[in-house]
Amino acid sequence: MSNLPFFFLLSSTFSLLLSNTAASSSSSSSVGVNYGRVADNLPSPSQVAQFLTSQTTIDKVKIFDCDPQILQAFSGTGISLTVTIPNSEIISLTQLSAAQSWVSTNMLPHYPQTTIRYIAVGNEVHYTGDKVLIANLLRAMKSVYQALQLANITDIKVTTPHSLGILSLSNPPSSGRFRRGYDRVLFAPLLEFHRQTGSPFMVNPYPYFGFKPNTLDFALFKPNDGVLDKGTGLKYFNMFDAMMDAVYSAMKKLGYEDVEIAVGETGWPSAGDANEPAANWENAVSYNGNLVKHLNSGQGTPLMPNRTFETYIFSLFNEDLKPSTSERSYGLFKPDLSAVYDVGVLRSPGEVEGPTSSGMAPSPSDLNQSWCVAKSDASDEALQRNLDYVCSTGIDCKPIQDGGPCFQPNTVRSHASYAMNSYFQINGRHDFNCYFDGTGQIISSNPSDKACEYVAYIEWPEDPS
Repeated sequence: MSNLPFFFLLSSTFSLLLSNTAASSSSSSSVGVNYGRVADNLPSPSQVAQFLTSQTTIDKVKIFDCDPQILQAFSGTGISLTVTIPNSEIISLTQLSAAQSWVSTNMLPHYPQTTIRYIAVGNEVHYTGDKVLIANLLRAMKSVYQALQLANITDIKVTTPHSLGILSLSNPPSSGRFRRGYDRVLFAPLLEFHRQTGSPFMVNPYPYFGFKPNTLDFALFKPNDGVLDKGTGLKYFNMFDAMMDAVYSAMKKLGYEDVEIAVGETGWPSAGDANEPAANWENAVSYNGNLVKHLNSGQGTPLMPNRTFETYIFSLFNEDLKPSTSERSYGLFKPDLSAVYDVGVLRSPGEVEGPTSSGMAPSPSDLNQSWCVAKSDASDEALQRNLDYVCSTGIDCKPIQDGGPCFQPNTVRSHASYAMNSYFQINGRHDFNCYFDGTGQIISSNPSDKACEYVAYIEWPEDPS
């Protein structure tokens, strides 16, 4: 296993690309979020819409119902919504008249002021095992699609999310295939519908539910030796790609490899119960942060190179009414709108839209400056690896070289802290850019002294005048 820090993704070329610009990871985010509301302490939909538009780069949101308050709140924001028809309504919507009534009630009052990207008919219907529901899913999707066409709505696509339980084989990825009895009877007609309507086949890959103790690094995008698919000779370095290629292989076996694939849900909990040791903050930062980087790289997967996937992270908020600690801890944000951690979707201070409360430029203290330094218990060996890595990415390490202003004290810890902070600042000051395999910590007190200044980038808002 490689000894490089966990964020060294797949190749040094990719990591160097990420370090070229501080804004790239935050301003070009290609991911959306699932906005679940199984909670009693969440902000109002209008507050959520305002927060997302002003403080984040998130421009796609998936909800699990069709609440008119949410549709109204997102009107005119430019954020596109995926709305969901509950499983309980699928049977009734197989009738065109019922589908037309649903479109008239739920879509027409908000369209086109609210951008609605997809209608998800049901959620993980095949996972329910309800044979009647499964048999009627495609009929309901066709009815809703036809109802949209009759209402002259041609830019909302119809899909349905699937758990990866739809596969009977997924390892190695090239062996991926749909469950026998469902493949040609159910999935071939469904994929034909997607092909004819230009809608994506939506899946919910969760490496959190698929890893074993010896594959945790593989699941978290951490450095690992890779897994060879002997069927193709291709090597995989993360479980997300392996899952996506297993879905692709199943589609290809039916002749539908050209159909677009979207990711309806994926994520990792930041806390868990005693029997869920992998559900913790560090792993959530690793999975979601590196997933965003991986998606934004546009490199695709081994079987689908350079192919992009519209992806919705689960979830926007921690939801306090869910039954277990891990289920309550998938959120990127807390109910008070503070970040649990940042995966690269928060705007930098200079990008925040709208004036400050005073209408004047903020003072440096208002900009939430922070620095990244080595933890007190980090070993010199680990810190030396961090130091070697950061300086290899092109970041200026001259200040900590002999004769430089930050050379003294001449210790690995001091030099590593300076380099780690430089990496953290240049890459956008996201939590995961200071993780360094658990050896870094973010502090709010300036570690600089008279001789050595630790950089802290401040991006000022444009002059409102």
